[in-house]
Amino acid sequence: MRLQFWGAAREVTGSMHLLTVGKHKVLLDCGLYQGRRKKAFERNRDFPFQPSGVDAVVLSHAHVDHSGSLPVLVKSGFKGRIHATSATRSLCEHMLGDAAHIQENDVKFVNRRRKREGRTLFEPLYTGRDAAAALRRFKPEPYFEPFEPVPGVRVRFLDAGHILGSAVVVLDLTEGERQVRLVFSGDIGREGLPILRDPQVAEGADVVIIESTYGDRSHLPASEARSLLRDCAQKTYDGGGKLLVPAFALGRTQEVVYRLNQLWEGGELPHIDVFVDSPLAVRVTDVFRAHPECYDEDMRKAALSESDGDPLGFERLRYVRSVEESKQLNSSPDPAVVISASGMCEAGRILHHLRNHATSPNTTILFVGYQAEHTLGRRLLEGNREVKIFGQPVEVKARVERADNYSAHADREGLLDWARGTMESGDVKRFFVVHGEERVAESFAGRLTELGARRVYVPKRGQTFEF
Repeated sequence: MRLQFWGAAREVTGSMHLLTVGKHKVLLDCGLYQGRRKKAFERNRDFPFQPSGVDAVVLSHAHVDHSGSLPVLVKSGFKGRIHATSATRSLCEHMLGDAAHIQENDVKFVNRRRKREGRTLFEPLYTGRDAAAALRRFKPEPYFEPFEPVPGVRVRFLDAGHILGSAVVVLDLTEGERQVRLVFSGDIGREGLPILRDPQVAEGADVVIIESTYGDRSHLPASEARSLLRDCAQKTYDGGGKLLVPAFALGRTQEVVYRLNQLWEGGELPHIDVFVDSPLAVRVTDVFRAHPECYDEDMRKAALSESDGDPLGFERLRYVRSVEESKQLNSSPDPAVVISASGMCEAGRILHHLRNHATSPNTTILFVGYQAEHTLGRRLLEGNREVKIFGQPVEVKARVERADNYSAHADREGLLDWARGTMESGDVKRFFVVHGEERVAESFAGRLTELGARRVYVPKRGQTFEF
């Protein structure tokens, strides 16, 4: 049995871990690497292993840093099945198609200028046709019920509490007389967040792959998210500006909308228009409505309430679909809250809103999610007063705010609690710490050692471990 780490190893994005059991290879996640554009394109285009040699993919959830390279994998020769929860399959139908659409449109936009300048034209990483081919390889699996993607590998999905359909992956491996229980955390959510059930701990683990995105810090209480959003909305309304919320179309957008709905129902939201300007977020929200099996008790009650039958919609909220409507938001002088993808400001309509409004001191940019190194979101968060958008310099005069208490990731304490639960219910011989910046992963590995973990590794990209 062998594990090889090809993504999210001493970095946050591009989750990809190759498991070999006997003659069979199973890929745990197949995510897009996000970072410096040239490096990201090269990393995402070329796999360090032969895709045709992979027998199956087991996907923890639908975020593109975990699923976004699946079309490239299939395009490059993968012929097996992609196993995921039903909600993850439904979400990927939109996530992968949208990723292809954004790549094609952004390349067209940039190529118009490059053509005028006589420079070499770019090609998209993959197209809508490639995304559709990947979707045909999906096989939905229910939570808690075992399935066997290849001989010698028996898998169950538990609730991860991170986004709709997210799973902790429990793999029971058999090779000859040897049996090992490998647990892959995927991304662990926070307890007490709205909409979804809390994360579950896997019992009886021998080997654990654990994420560490926020493994070096504590979040503010989730209860403060509501008041922070209220204050930002009020300041925007009073100043007559725009509140721009770069938010992942999947998960974060729905939570922000849920919080705004609570404020509106409680009479705490000023009479300011709220727009979700992301066709993907609109479609994803429809998927949320179609999968009540993932709801926690509060969300289930809210969905059944006669006074508020739609906790993801309210009077001042508008879901924007067309390009024309999106452009009107940039020309309107009225104050507004604009929630738009992508969450790290690397693509999509948020770039147009930033280009139009980041130059105004009446604009507030509120980050409600993690910003990976070298992304535009990270540069804005670090206080850069000039950034490039679509290759052109933009002066930043807007206020930039950060709300870690919106994170759908567990913080250090939450991750340690989850790890402690696996240790108390099993005989964990090895922890592999992934999905964190190097210093964060190393820091969290130290905390696991203090917790009593016997062997803790922070694997490098390409590093192989046998067990």
